[in-house]
Amino acid sequence: MLKGFKNFMMRGDVVIVAVGLIIALAFSTLIKAFTDNVINPIITRAQGGHSAGLGWQLGDAGNDATYLNIGSFISALIYFVIFMAVVYFLIVVPYKVVQAHRGITVFGDPAPAKTCPACLSEDIPEAASKCRYCGTDQPVVGRG
Repeated sequence: MLKGFKNFMMRGDVVIVAVGLIIALAFSTLIKAFTDNVINPIITRAQGGHSAGLGWQLGDAGNDATYLNIGSFISALIYFVIFMAVVYFLIVVPYKVVQAHRGITVFGDPAPAKTCPACLSEDIPEAASKCRYCGTDQPVVGRG
């Protein structure tokens, strides 16, 4: 059992994913610091005055539990977009290039599929002549 686990952990794909995750976590910390220390003050200043942030106080003044902080939401949204862009351009794109050099297509478009008229399964390959689930003959899809 331990030998199987060791073999699983030493597969190249698992190591690549682990390294990618570590890099993503490091970028996450960097981007979080950027949004907290650069974006949040800009958003807070947009409200003007001595406000605690961009938002509205729904209850007693000074009660953080009833403060609707739209600025924090905008900051989190900016954080998410920046983080996903970093992951895509620094992890996914290079991984696709390396795998393409190895002759492997990753993150490609899904294969064309059709829906079985009998059981309504939506993942039947376009070239299939029978449904894999119910065995119903499938109509031939013309190409051209």
